[in-house]
Amino acid sequence: MAARMLDGKSLAAQIRAAVKREVESLSQRGIRPGLAVILAGEDPASRVYVRNKVRACEETGVRSQLFELPGNVSEEALIDRVLALNDDEEVHGILVQLPLPKRIDSQKVLAAVSPAKDVDAFHALNLGALLEGHPRLLPCTPAGVMRLVDSAGVPLAGSHAVVIGRSNIVGKPLALLLLQRDATVTICHSKSRDLQSLARSADILVAAVGRPKLIGASMVKPGACVIDVGVNRLSDGSLCGDVDFGPVSEVAGWITPVPGGVGPMTIAMLLENCLRAAGATK
Repeated sequence: MAARMLDGKSLAAQIRAAVKREVESLSQRGIRPGLAVILAGEDPASRVYVRNKVRACEETGVRSQLFELPGNVSEEALIDRVLALNDDEEVHGILVQLPLPKRIDSQKVLAAVSPAKDVDAFHALNLGALLEGHPRLLPCTPAGVMRLVDSAGVPLAGSHAVVIGRSNIVGKPLALLLLQRDATVTICHSKSRDLQSLARSADILVAAVGRPKLIGASMVKPGACVIDVGVNRLSDGSLCGDVDFGPVSEVAGWITPVPGGVGPMTIAMLLENCLRAAGATK
């Protein structure tokens, strides 16, 4: 029996519609949520991501400002831009598009963003609040994954969740969110032994490593919920995830497509964070 599709595109559209209504409500009180996006360099994928985020802002009424900086921008100039936006009362959220040029210390730049305006929730204070179980803003991709899982009614308490990938952006914060919902969590990475057995033990399997079709059908427990965070461009220009979608969809109980799964949810959660940041200023 084929897996049930977790349609992130459809769910994200519902969330964006709700955000639009809330933006209109805030606007009646003289508050218009504002997002500032900083893009440094000419990375093609980053430009696509930024364009999608700006378009989502336009559709929901969030005011967006795009600051395009050259690839040779200095670290000092980049941080100065961030600090100026911290002081701008019309800017409620600041997003620094990653990756930055290699010679720039990304952590230093992200640390300069005010935690109250850190709509990516990458700042150490926001990550620490998540660790304590009292987050103000949630990392967008992990939050989107949780909303998708909840929308499908997938049981979390007591389930075994296996997260393949240990980044600060997805793997680690997602593991914390799953723990807070009483799942038993295993984090796997490049040094993990017997990845196939670990993956196959999962009731909820999350792939977030950026390796095309890493997860095959033999690595999936029948009926498991499979979440594919990876987005990989193949030599023919097409996109695929970290999961071999066709074969795995014949084994899993739920599965996310690529594209159209986690990606739209990430942007929807960004908009919610902008709304939350703006509402907190009233």
